[in-house]
Amino acid sequence: MPHATSKRAEREVQERRRRSEALASDLRAAASALLRRLRAESAGQRLSVSQGTVLVLLHKAGRSTVAELARLEHVTPQSMGATVGSLESEGLVVRTVDPDDARRWNAALTEKGKRVLLDGRAARQAWLRGAIEDRLDDDEQRRLADAVGLLLKVLDE
Repeated sequence: MPHATSKRAEREVQERRRRSEALASDLRAAASALLRRLRAESAGQRLSVSQGTVLVLLHKAGRSTVAELARLEHVTPQSMGATVGSLESEGLVVRTVDPDDARRWNAALTEKGKRVLLDGRAARQAWLRGAIEDRLDDDEQRRLADAVGLLLKVLDE
């Protein structure tokens, strides 16, 4: 009997692994499609993903050095410097000398940068809210809310 129990337990582990693999694949595909659609909703902004990320970081954290931004995004300071430079040329970010260390530069969001960030966020939010409202009934909306909680648990957030 113990042998049959261990075989059953092994089959259950294999089934759980197959199910997890299929869920991971479906979730990754759905997340990619959602991200593409959300980007399309703010396509008029012409920002790259890295540029958008820098705007978000500066909005949340305030004035930061290029090195701090690079560390947060796990990229090289040179790469981050290029991203910040492109945002600066668009008037979305301003760089100033660090008052504590004249060798360092701080980057900060301009009013135009903040407006671009918030306008893009509002456009994406409006599309997503409308899609949820128009395409999902009340029960589906509750199930989606539960799924969001599970996703946050998967992300450990």
